[in-house]
Amino acid sequence: MDELKALQILSQLVAAGVCFAVGYVFNKLKNKSALREADTVREKAKSEANAVLKEAQIHAKEELLKSRDDFEKSTKDRRGEIQQLENRLSAKEENIERKADLVESRLSELDKRDGDLRRKEEVTEAEADKLSKLIEREINELERIAGLSEEEGKRQLLERLSESLEAERGALIRRFQEENRQTLVQEAQEVMVNAMQRYSGDCAYERTTSTIPLPNDEMKGRIIGREGRNIRAIEAATGANVLIDDTPEAVVVSCFDSVRRQIARITLERLVADGRIHPTRIEEMAAKVKREIETELDKVGQEVVERLGLTRVKNNLVSLLGRLKFRYSYSQNVLQHSIEVAYMMGNIAAQIGLDEKKAIRAGLFHDIGKAVDHEVEGSHAVIGADILKRAGEDDDVVNSVGAHHEDVEKMTLLAILVEICDTLSASRPGARSETTELYLKRLEQLEGIGLSFEGVENCYAIQAGRELRVIVEPGKVNENEASILARDMADKIEKEMRYPGQIRVSIIRETRSVEYAK
Repeated sequence: MDELKALQILSQLVAAGVCFAVGYVFNKLKNKSALREADTVREKAKSEANAVLKEAQIHAKEELLKSRDDFEKSTKDRRGEIQQLENRLSAKEENIERKADLVESRLSELDKRDGDLRRKEEVTEAEADKLSKLIEREINELERIAGLSEEEGKRQLLERLSESLEAERGALIRRFQEENRQTLVQEAQEVMVNAMQRYSGDCAYERTTSTIPLPNDEMKGRIIGREGRNIRAIEAATGANVLIDDTPEAVVVSCFDSVRRQIARITLERLVADGRIHPTRIEEMAAKVKREIETELDKVGQEVVERLGLTRVKNNLVSLLGRLKFRYSYSQNVLQHSIEVAYMMGNIAAQIGLDEKKAIRAGLFHDIGKAVDHEVEGSHAVIGADILKRAGEDDDVVNSVGAHHEDVEKMTLLAILVEICDTLSASRPGARSETTELYLKRLEQLEGIGLSFEGVENCYAIQAGRELRVIVEPGKVNENEASILARDMADKIEKEMRYPGQIRVSIIRETRSVEYAK
């Protein structure tokens, strides 16, 4: 309606403007043509004003209809929402009514059950009273028949129950102990089997001889030398026995000490290849080979340490590990045995919650004393523990090594584990040979007796232990003392050793005078 009024006012203003314009034109025009033109303009203005007014009225009606439609639509939507709310409220009221009916039904049922329980309780109390009276009469009757009071009867009953329970407890304890023992044995067997089956090592048997091939039989004569001086030089420089027999194009090097046999073998091979064979060359070559062997042993020890993932291992321990490569115990290679024990130690320690790295160290080093036991007095376990202690190893590792043959008291579980794994590795079928070990120990004992005398520089057991060749220092032992020394050694061998046949003791005293011409 407001728009319609605005349009009417607008049309009136337009008409007033047109009249003003017509009046202005009329006033300006002084002639008829001007008046006619003014009439024409006035009529045209009226026509345009009517058209604008009509258009405004139409537009106003359209807006009015549109407003009416929008109002009716919004009213209809609102009615729909109100209807939905009414429907939901009705549904909730119905649901509440149903729940109220259900609650009333439950309450009624509970009231009924409560009444039943009260009646049953009354009946139970009545029965309990009857039972109490009956028990009291029976107790009185039993007391009269047995001649015992109630307290005395309880005491005897408790005593019988106590005896029965004590016997039952003992049986249960024995059963549980047996079950626990069987369980522990089974678990221990599983741990051991897992440790053994997870390691597979090489098995090497010791040999006491090495064969060196020769290009021709003429080389045998050159190796022997004039009056056998080259053979004596080789045996003195290496400590190994050189055997020359009828075997064509071959000589045999024999020595129970694998390191010395290896030095002799390589020395002979290089001398044969070089062609220059005389005492001076033999000594030079043997010294060179010894240095190379020592370097190789250091390398072997380092490889073992890296293979087992150990760190902070002192150089002297690495070198001693390498020397175990040429040491045998009952024909079992000591280095391979130590590696095997280290692997089993690590596996078992991981399963029972011990320090795995510490266990591996203890297993690897447990026989390290065997690298020097022929040079130092004492058992290899105690010697090894002393070496590890001076090298700064952990106290648990030192105790484990020293106690694995019960030379010292076991202080930790690790020490017990070392003894177990050492036994497992040594006792498996095929690991060791008793005969060879006894033979080697006899040769070691023979050399030990020779080295125990003052003035002895080197001592070698050769000819399968039938000869002890002793090299003395000429500055400490003279010609007369050499004979006495041989007799004393023979007497000591007779007293301390058991052996078949006889043992020859040879004392070698060599004086060298060297001068250089300038």
